[in-house]
Amino acid sequence: MTAGTTATDPAAAVTAADGHPLVVRVREYAETVLRPAALRTDRDGVPARRISELAALGLLNHTAPVEFGGAGIDRNTDRRLHEIISGACFNTWLIWAQHAPMAGRIAESRTPETVLPELAERVLRGEVLLGAGVSDVRRYPKHYLRARRSVGGWTFDGTISWVSGWGLHAALALAAVDPETETVVTALVPVGERITSAGPLPLSAVTGSRTARVRIDQVFVPESHVLLTHSLERSRHLDIGVASDARGHHFGLAETVLTELEHTESAREVARAWRPRVAEIRSTAYALADESVARGGGDHRLAERLAAKVASGEALSVLTRALLIARAGRGLGTDDTAQLHARSALFVLVQGQTTDVRRAQLARLAR
Repeated sequence: MTAGTTATDPAAAVTAADGHPLVVRVREYAETVLRPAALRTDRDGVPARRISELAALGLLNHTAPVEFGGAGIDRNTDRRLHEIISGACFNTWLIWAQHAPMAGRIAESRTPETVLPELAERVLRGEVLLGAGVSDVRRYPKHYLRARRSVGGWTFDGTISWVSGWGLHAALALAAVDPETETVVTALVPVGERITSAGPLPLSAVTGSRTARVRIDQVFVPESHVLLTHSLERSRHLDIGVASDARGHHFGLAETVLTELEHTESAREVARAWRPRVAEIRSTAYALADESVARGGGDHRLAERLAAKVASGEALSVLTRALLIARAGRGLGTDDTAQLHARSALFVLVQGQTTDVRRAQLARLAR
């Protein structure tokens, strides 16, 4: 599998971000706070104090411009942060990852004439954590959050299939569809009395992520809180880039499992055999993703990007099975990281799964 001719290796550029001051601080935090508590976090849930810790590190607005106190980091540094946090505590990563890109997206949506609402400015300053309810657009028209034009804005109504980090958010980023025009409306919505949980989802993976199904009951969204509107066709075009690529958390989790295998005498040969393969997949996936962005996204080299994503899931499956085998019966205990990583790998297989992704995964298994 090759990514074509590139002047530099994006994976090497991601690794080189280790020298960035923010990455240095985050790595120390991940190793001293997140990793030692990962099993407890999975059992008890991500605590509220963790969000304060992430904010203090600058991780709630690291993609925001410097003028708002953000780090204004590039894509490679952002990828490295995702690798580090996901490798240390997958539950914390999932909640943070829902929020992480939003400050950058708000900044990108600004024009010289834009007057940002207070909520958007607070996001840019890293003062609030956002939850995300955007993936149901993929399920339209079977299930989706409905948008209806109202005077001065929109009214959202429906049930979001899942929101991770429920109870920790001041607001949500929601994507709703107007069925009359098939327009997708993405907006910032403060959590209030008309936004309620139907209870936590009984997940078998990322059980500490505080994931819940959430009801949006005729919530008015002023035009000033709308980040963007575009056609359903455009939304699906953009979603291909989100769902079709192997991303930083795949490789952060893989690095953690490889390291644990290397520290297990009976499993070192597995790590030795698979580490070069994971490095190859990482390099290919990042190169293809960058090329796709440069070419406008969508289905550019889609088959190859899907192949890299399928390969990363396959690698995680093999590596986590090897760790379970090496740990024997102990690996199935809730006090052992082997079962935690194996369940996280299962989550990776289905996270952001589109029809194209699912078809590619099953076709690979059929072969």
